[in-house]
Amino acid sequence: MSVYTLIDSADLSLFLQDYDLGELVHFEGISAGIENTNYFVDTTKGRFVLTIFEHHTPDELGYFLNIMAFMAEHEIPTAHPMPDKQGEYLKTLANKPAALVERLTGRTLEQPDLVHCEVMAYNLAKFHSAGRDFGFYRANDRGLDWARDLVSEIQHLMASEDQVLVGSELAFQESIDWAHLPQSVIHADLFTDNAMFDGEKLTGIIDLYYACHGACLYDLAVMVNDWCRQSDHSLNEAKLQASLQTYQLERKLTDGEHQAWSAALRMAALRFWLSRLKDQLIPREGEITMIKDPQVFKDLLIWHRKTKHLKAV
Repeated sequence: MSVYTLIDSADLSLFLQDYDLGELVHFEGISAGIENTNYFVDTTKGRFVLTIFEHHTPDELGYFLNIMAFMAEHEIPTAHPMPDKQGEYLKTLANKPAALVERLTGRTLEQPDLVHCEVMAYNLAKFHSAGRDFGFYRANDRGLDWARDLVSEIQHLMASEDQVLVGSELAFQESIDWAHLPQSVIHADLFTDNAMFDGEKLTGIIDLYYACHGACLYDLAVMVNDWCRQSDHSLNEAKLQASLQTYQLERKLTDGEHQAWSAALRMAALRFWLSRLKDQLIPREGEITMIKDPQVFKDLLIWHRKTKHLKAV
């Protein structure tokens, strides 16, 4: 949610004329996150978030916005996209795709406690259960093929020890049969800054712009790798076990998922180490940008490789 595309009040006021959302009162850029341009937008009829999409195609964006609407309508706390006067979610602003979504109450968490982890895990399981009935499909564009291609792109800039580590991990991950694990719509980026809480109540899952069809276990691993992570970049065992147990109150893990748990944790760490490493080695230009530390997930990957998570719980 860095600001790459600048707009002014005249641009935004004209954009809002296509909606029945009142007149523009105030707007400001949001600096958190790294992929799209986001603004808080206040009008005389409410408070919203405007996203200007920097990379995705209109077809992809239709998928993401429909997921948000689908989940909100299936009682999964999600920001519902706002339709324009013709009932469309996706618009154009500054010659780029754009959408307005409802602005949720609550705040994101920097240091979730054990209860927050349980609440998030349970709602992620509900997200996966509901997602089995979602009628559209999008492949994961941050899977092994992406990882291999990215390594080829940045390998000449990587430290030699990093090249050895990533080569070893890719070889391991290629031995895992992800296709036979339970699949659904997955969030694929459910970090603490992508969920809103009011106290211990989850008020919204946000930023679904990596959502896709994939292995539920991988999505759970992405979540616990962030929500249960400690300052030394290992996982807090109590939070991890509480998350796994609470997730399974809604959706039981299969025997195959239990056996693949270690691989899922490693794949989730690998994905975010590589994406952050690219941003560090080949930074993008933006008016307000945030580059997150790749060392966090490199350290976590190394920890997972040394810690034999033979079963999920």
